[in-house]
Amino acid sequence: MMNITEKQDFKARERDAWASVAAGWHRRDELLREGAAPVTRRMLELAGIADGHHVLDIASGTGEPSIATALLAGSRGKVIGTDLTEEMLVYARDKAKQAGVTNIEYHCVDGDTLDFPANCFDAVTIRWGLMFMPEPVDCLQQAHAVMKENARIAIACWSAAEKNPFVSLLLQTLANYMDLPKPSAGTPGIFALADPERLQGTIETAGFTDIALEELDIDVLEVADGKAYWEAISDLAAPVMTLVNQLDSAHREAYVEEVIEAANACKQGETLRMRGTTWIAVATK
Repeated sequence: MMNITEKQDFKARERDAWASVAAGWHRRDELLREGAAPVTRRMLELAGIADGHHVLDIASGTGEPSIATALLAGSRGKVIGTDLTEEMLVYARDKAKQAGVTNIEYHCVDGDTLDFPANCFDAVTIRWGLMFMPEPVDCLQQAHAVMKENARIAIACWSAAEKNPFVSLLLQTLANYMDLPKPSAGTPGIFALADPERLQGTIETAGFTDIALEELDIDVLEVADGKAYWEAISDLAAPVMTLVNQLDSAHREAYVEEVIEAANACKQGETLRMRGTTWIAVATK
């Protein structure tokens, strides 16, 4: 467990890392929404979101699944989205406005420092955000407190690295150019909650019941070829790009070429589909 100073330093680094790719997430919005659509649909189905519901979306990023949720909640409902990074939320607000969605608002706050009245939300969603939090139980306890009785929470967290070539290809190749840090158990990161027992235990510790986990395979990115894959993923993968940017120019150029070559080797048919597997967990207050 991190002490207060370590936690603050970690969050500052996370905030900077995600701020640095906010424009990239905006640029790749259509590609991202298409790849993640099956996950969003399943999360909203499991959370039981319906017309008139008030919903909290934690780690909203550039606006999904919060905007999709707001459309389901309708004019009688309301969605509040939160994120650690204001630069991401700038794009979320703009997307909501362009979509004509008026029943949504965004707050730049930590996921473990939620300041909402108790028992006020009909559902909570967290899509690919919980595993980056230094104290995920704290976040879920906060969510639990603001949910109504019998409300449901839906959470998506990436499964094991070997089931997620869309990002593991980057890391495996990067290991040829630097000694990658080996995170200890419990260290936040993209695969921090890949172990289903740890994910379930985290949710249970926060006070939830009726916990169910399922895995869902998706085409995270469908692009033309390895070059297009690199261009897209370098816009999106903040934690990996933090490491890549430590390489000198010559090694970085060689690394990019190797990534493109490795991605092209995965191509089947006319497009390159980079696969991923995510856990989707649902639980009840």
